[in-house]
Amino acid sequence: MTKTLLFLTLLSSSIFCEEMIIGEEKIFPGIDLVFEAAPKDEIFPKEFYPSKPSSDIHIELLATWSKDNEAGFQAGGFVPYLDIDLQVTGENGASKIYRLTPHINLKDSLHYAQNIKLPADPNESYKVRFKISPPSGEELGIHKDWKLSFNNFIKPHVFEYEGLDFKKIISATR
Repeated sequence: MTKTLLFLTLLSSSIFCEEMIIGEEKIFPGIDLVFEAAPKDEIFPKEFYPSKPSSDIHIELLATWSKDNEAGFQAGGFVPYLDIDLQVTGENGASKIYRLTPHINLKDSLHYAQNIKLPADPNESYKVRFKISPPSGEELGIHKDWKLSFNNFIKPHVFEYEGLDFKKIISATR
């Protein structure tokens, strides 16, 4: 009985919500990137993040060390200190830019994400552009061994995906 209740509780929680893989990439020195669209969620503290009622979807970027990363870090570990900018553009040309920030949940652990409001009609097809940059200024100190091996933390990258239909994600709930 207890196991059944636990299973039903987990099944109805956000752990098993529907997500849409937008794309998957790999960047030097061995960072796996998974771009996802998920149902909008309630994020805390509420005063810093867009609310569910004012959002259409939740965009996520999972950034983890790959199993064959050149630094020898544990595979699957979260890669911190990335600056992630997202541009969302509708068929009609309406566009909006968002900053993805670190979030944590039970399904994905640490990841970058943001609830967003689509800039045009939800029935339109969308293009998304992710700009991934190293941290600026003094946010991350780089030790000599890393500098000698890789020079920079990461180089800037841009990934674009077109023809995205978010209707199913918009209507899904957590």
